[in-house]
Amino acid sequence: MPHEKNLIDRLQTRSSREQAFRDLVLLYQERIYWHVRRFVLDHEDANDVVQNTFIKAYKGLEGFKGDSKLYTWLYRIASNESITYINKSKRAIKGDIEAAERLEADTYFDGDAVELMLQRALAQLPEKQRLVFNMKYYDDMTYQEISNVLDTSVGALKASFHHAVKKIEFYLKNVRV
Repeated sequence: MPHEKNLIDRLQTRSSREQAFRDLVLLYQERIYWHVRRFVLDHEDANDVVQNTFIKAYKGLEGFKGDSKLYTWLYRIASNESITYINKSKRAIKGDIEAAERLEADTYFDGDAVELMLQRALAQLPEKQRLVFNMKYYDDMTYQEISNVLDTSVGALKASFHHAVKKIEFYLKNVRV
């Protein structure tokens, strides 16, 4: 991807770093936000996590060697920041379920009843399964891309996704609205 190579070169050059970073944020901010939001659920919390993601990315520019795509690198940071946020806030599954319930009143949530049901089902999943499901289903990432982000084997990711799908199917078949 020539555009990405150019952006990486600009990020690694001190004189062009500031503008290149602004371009990076513009290019990926929305995708990172929705990735985080599907995991964190609350709009304000997601914004905080996204901000922390880009702060960490900026501070880590010196260490970015271009071995992976910028997208993969940012998703790894965003995923780790999401997990850190959830662990710090010590949300139990019950808290995530309550957050999923609040989505209905959230002005930033524009999903229909089916999407709301899916979010409730996702709130029931363990963190790793939810993360893998979100990356595969919503972000349409390949298992190899997810493997690069999470530093996990493709086989383990396929198993996590399979278990997540089975749990979601079970939830959707057995839930009473």
